[in-house]
Order: sequence, then C-alpha cells, then structure tokens
Amino acid sequence: MGWLRRVFGGRGSDDGDQGQEIGRVDDYFAKVGVVALQLGKPLAVGDRVRVKGHTTDFVQSVKSLEIEHEAVEMARRGEAVGIKVKKKCRRGDRVFKLSD
Repeated sequence: MGWLRRVFGGRGSDDGDQGQEIGRVDDYFAKVGVVALQLGKPLAVGDRVRVKGHTTDFVQSVKSLEIEHEAVEMARRGEAVGIKVKKKCRRGDRVFKLSD
C-alpha cells in the first residue's frame, strides 16, 4: 500500500521522516521489554529510533544499549545488540534511526 501513497499522495504519508533502516527485530523479550537485532548502521545511546511493523509504530530515544549483556554507549554496524523499548514489538519489525 505504500506505493499507492507515493503515487497518489494522501493522509499519513510519512516517507520523509522515516529515517535510515538500521535493522529488523530478530527477537523480542516481553518480560524485560528488550528487542534483539543485528545492526546495519551504527547506533548510540541518545539516538532516536522508530520501530515500525504491521501493528507496531512508535518513536523513542535509545536509553539502554547492550552487547552480550554488557551496557555500551555505542555499537557499530554488524554487531548484535539489545535495545530497551517502551512498547511491544514483533519479529520482523523494522528499526529506523531518525535524524535529529
């Protein structure tokens, strides 16, 4: 349905502020509210991210970033990380880094 919106325009067209995709949710741990993903681009604590999927769509700042259960301030491309999230996510949800 996204291509229809690009061709014909319309309400809710948010292609301009979607940001750069940095990965997809590999796993979601509901009890602790953490998503696991493999990064396609660097990410740091304080960056704003958007999680978007079939039923998921929210924006938040990265407050907690972990690699192998160790808190880090920054992660490079290719690293597997855990990010604390404020809402439920699902496998396959896309994660975008928003520009400031």
